[in-house]
Amino acid sequence: MPHQIRQATALDLDTLAPLFDAYRQFYGQPADLARAHDFLAERIRQHESVILLAHGDHGEGLGFTQLYPLFSSVRTVRTWLLNDLFVAASARRQGVAAALVGAATEHARALGAAGLSLSTALDNAPAQALYESLGWQRDRQFCEYNFSL
Repeated sequence: MPHQIRQATALDLDTLAPLFDAYRQFYGQPADLARAHDFLAERIRQHESVILLAHGDHGEGLGFTQLYPLFSSVRTVRTWLLNDLFVAASARRQGVAAALVGAATEHARALGAAGLSLSTALDNAPAQALYESLGWQRDRQFCEYNFSL
């Protein structure tokens, strides 16, 4: 299945929102297409993230990745958080995820970033295998903590 990747705009929300809703469901959230649409619309409108959309020859959405800008105070550089990566079930095992990660890497490089970071579920072995096959290295130096409000 041939695919193309480009930065999503507000015009892509009808294609992107169902993918984002499926991504959220993968992580145990209830289906809520309106919420997915509104969340993405706000990120795009506020220029708070970069969303790269993979689509097929007929414009169908195959997958996406969402990047958030970060900074490293210690290194005094910009970095990017690869926060979301999802490929539709019908497009898996066809190189879409690797292409999206590659596009994210090129986007960050083009903007002069020092690197990218991500986290994935401890039991998501396919994602871990993908990242490691692309040269990503698991952090052995820092523990990640969260605080819920």
